[in-house]
Amino acid sequence: MKKIIHVDLDSYYASVEMRDNPSLRGIPLAVGGKNGRGVISTSNYEARAFGVRSAMSTAKALQLCPSLTVVSGNMEKYRVVSKQIHEIFSRYTDVIEPLSLDEAYLDVTDSKMFNGSATLIAQDIRQSIERELNLTASAGVSPLKFVSKVASDINKPNGICVVPPDKIQEFIDQLDLGKINGVGKVTLEKLNKLGLYNGSDVKAFDQSTLISRFGKFGHILWQRCHGIDEREIIVERVRKSVGVEKTYSIDIQNLRECIETIDLLFIELEKRLEKVLHDKLITKLGVKLKFNDFQLTTVEHKHDKMNKQFFIELCEQAFARSQGRSVRLVGLNVRVEPKESTDQLQLSL
Repeated sequence: MKKIIHVDLDSYYASVEMRDNPSLRGIPLAVGGKNGRGVISTSNYEARAFGVRSAMSTAKALQLCPSLTVVSGNMEKYRVVSKQIHEIFSRYTDVIEPLSLDEAYLDVTDSKMFNGSATLIAQDIRQSIERELNLTASAGVSPLKFVSKVASDINKPNGICVVPPDKIQEFIDQLDLGKINGVGKVTLEKLNKLGLYNGSDVKAFDQSTLISRFGKFGHILWQRCHGIDEREIIVERVRKSVGVEKTYSIDIQNLRECIETIDLLFIELEKRLEKVLHDKLITKLGVKLKFNDFQLTTVEHKHDKMNKQFFIELCEQAFARSQGRSVRLVGLNVRVEPKESTDQLQLSL
């Protein structure tokens, strides 16, 4: 039986800012774009009490919480702290799957620490983070990846939830489907219309009907609700893309301004690619536009090298979908693949 811990720092960016500036503690705080057109990256729990959430526009957040303090993020600082967090993780196991700067899965199945108790290991990880970094983390412990991830959110902030093997199915049966990774707002509405609200509802539902309505995800959801999750911890993730983007303080109204932005983004993208192309090859180029109604459109095509004119052509195609809407964000994206996989593909042809 696996022993999997999911560790998630509490309101990470905001917590780092509060740690480094004690005057920010105890007040509604958000990290993100400070002007009215910015977007919230993270909010602390005082701000969340007002309904302020990540990915919300700063303007909306300030409407919900007029006393909200918004500070600009410092990604370099967050990356440095993240390395310290992951160094702590590595003291307990080598089987670590990072999900972001502030969360990861740890497989401690074979660990001898604390007589093999995953619960005590998770507690010690949390205590080490608080003692050494003055930050708090929450953890979920179970034999299954998805259950551990759900569990880590149950007793936030600064809590732990353990789901032992003999309680797994009971836990899943009572689980709100909206808490399962992959069940977004639209999918949840469709499930609810079928009379499916929790794990026990899905467990009793016809599998073939679920698959016909939701495709591959229907099968995954049926498995999850039957306590099946055979995914291993992925120790090393292969980087598949590199991107840059710019959000405007004032909307762009025409294609010419979009193309002017590509000139600047192209230079930054080349710099970022230098760090990864030593063992990878370019396979696709793409352009992303976000319109003033927050709808995204992306155009991607196969291409094997950086080409500014090709990006411009993709931008023209994307902008043609604007239907009179102005543009608030322009992004460039490059898909990459390891050289080895490309070489193997050529050999197999």
